[in-house]
Amino acid sequence: MTSLSNLKISFIGGGNMASALIGGLINQGAKASNIFVADPFEGTRARLKTEFNIASKESISALSEQIKTSDVLVLAVKPQQFKEAAAELKSTLETSEKKPLCLSVAAGIRTQDMGRWLNHQRLIRAMPNTPALIGQGMTGLYASKDASKEDRLNAENICLAVGKITWVDDEKQIDDITAVSGSGPAYVFAFLEALESAGVAQGLTPEQARLLASQTVIGAATLATQSTETPAVLRERVTSKGGTTYAALQVLEKKQWAAILGEAIAAASARGQEMGEEFGKD
Repeated sequence: MTSLSNLKISFIGGGNMASALIGGLINQGAKASNIFVADPFEGTRARLKTEFNIASKESISALSEQIKTSDVLVLAVKPQQFKEAAAELKSTLETSEKKPLCLSVAAGIRTQDMGRWLNHQRLIRAMPNTPALIGQGMTGLYASKDASKEDRLNAENICLAVGKITWVDDEKQIDDITAVSGSGPAYVFAFLEALESAGVAQGLTPEQARLLASQTVIGAATLATQSTETPAVLRERVTSKGGTTYAALQVLEKKQWAAILGEAIAAASARGQEMGEEFGKD
């Protein structure tokens, strides 16, 4: 395994997730001089220079020399742009003596399609989420059979720089992770919206409702993370039969909110598989 301070990493795409990873890497000891980015937007490149002093280029071909010396290539483009980016990358990888690990953070794009488009088999899929922007991300990882132990360790170190990780052995489970934690922050934000609105409807000011809702979610999530008890036990401990919490949970159970959330997550996972089929076509 190469230490973060010596690891050379090229990013294809410099958007929010790439920026979160770059910031986390630098905070954990990676050198800005060892990180390179290809992004077509001048504003993005200027921001990366200002925030991290990162060298960037306007295209993959312009970054080809840096790609050829990289240990890891992070593919941080949108799923619908992946195939086009891979086609441009293929010639660079084929003419490179040093074959980098390719680490993709694109939802839905399968390793079999990546391998075919890139003519390259050392592949790892990562599914981080947006709390990575503040170092509190959750990332699921899946490695192709050709990824080495060192590849896995390097991918771990990159993703640990912005939060926690979990590995899966079945690539299909990356779609499940996408549905639970990749899309999960949106469910939490939707819950916060609803909690704030309900508080305002009961007579609280918008400022009070937002503070109460957000701090309650932070506190409850932190307690669940630090406790040895399951969420079910923690829920039971704040639910006295006949009390206020019991009254609220009775309504939620009557409306079958757990079943609704289960359906939503199943739909998100299915969409991930559909995206693999949709964007994986030649």
